[in-house]
Amino acid sequence: MNINYQKAAISDLTLVLELVEEFHETENLGFDKNNVRDVLIQFLSNEFFGQTWLIWQEDEVIGYIILTLGYSLEYRGRDAFVDEFYLRPQHRGQGIGTQTLRFAEEICHSLGVQALHLEVDFENPKAQRLYHRVGYQKHERFLMTKLLNREA
Repeated sequence: MNINYQKAAISDLTLVLELVEEFHETENLGFDKNNVRDVLIQFLSNEFFGQTWLIWQEDEVIGYIILTLGYSLEYRGRDAFVDEFYLRPQHRGQGIGTQTLRFAEEICHSLGVQALHLEVDFENPKAQRLYHRVGYQKHERFLMTKLLNREA
């Protein structure tokens, strides 16, 4: 299994948008193509926000991972969040997810990131097992969100 990672650029917008749409459909998340396109253009144009990586097997794109960057006093510096991580269904259960999370950790080390966070649905035990297996732990707190823009 030959897996490679390519940092996505604005020239990859159509491909990334296609993958994001697949992910949002799979996870029953809202998807407004024009809105997501605008947000992706902003994100891909400014590495201050983070990075998007395409996951390739041979000559086929099979998924993507988006890392967003932040800063935390609690974690003593730069932190990151796995904002989205998607593998096409036929490529799951083969160790690619584990390999991709390790790759994300390497990227974070190179960026000086002190802590890497992610969220997982309560009803997704397969993903929970993967994340636990590679070292992610439940926190004594839980994520809460307030939408500041109704369109988000």
